Amino acid sequence: MAIGERIRFFRNLRGMTQKYLGMLMGFPERSADVRMAQYESGARTPKADLTDSLAHALDVSPQALDVPDIDSYIGLMHTLFTLEDLYGLTIEGEDGDIRLRVNPFKGKEAAELNRMLHGWLQAANMLKAGEITQEQYDRWRHYYPEYDNTQRWAKVPSQGLSDLLVDALKEDESKK
Repeated sequence: MAIGERIRFFRNLRGMTQKYLGMLMGFPERSADVRMAQYESGARTPKADLTDSLAHALDVSPQALDVPDIDSYIGLMHTLFTLEDLYGLTIEGEDGDIRLRVNPFKGKEAAELNRMLHGWLQAANMLKAGEITQEQYDRWRHYYPEYDNTQRWAKVPSQGLSDLLVDALKEDESKK
C-alpha cells in the first residue's frame, strides 16, 4: 500500500477531513484539502519531515505511513499491520505457537486473499506430501498466479505441471 493510501486510511480512522489534516500540517485553509488530496492520490509524495508531521498528527509511527520495507523487521511488522487493517489478518497464539489467519468475512478483499492463500496451501500440501518437487513448488510461487489453478484468473499451467497435478488429483480420488 502506497504512502498516500496509508495517510487516507489513518485520516479516515481518526475521523479527520483532508482540509483539517492539511491545516494541521500548516497549509493555507484555501488549499489544505487540495494538498492532502495530492498526497493521498499519489500525485505528490511527502518529504521525510512532512511524513513525520503527518504521523504525529495521525498519532502513528512514521513507519506506519511509509511503504513498508520488508527487508527490516519493523517494516515487515508494519506490512502485517496493514494486512490486518485491509484484509482482516488476525494473529492467534497457543502454547507458544503463533498463527496468522485471514477473516474472509471482513470484506471482498479479505475473501479474495483467503482464496489466494488456499491456493498456496494446496501447493504447499502437495510439496509436503511429495506430490510435487521443491523445484515445482518454487516455480509455482515465483510465477504466481500463472500456475495457480484454484483461482478464476489462473492461466493454464505448463503441460508437464498440469499433467502432474491431474495425476496427483486422480491418485488422491482413487484412495478415497
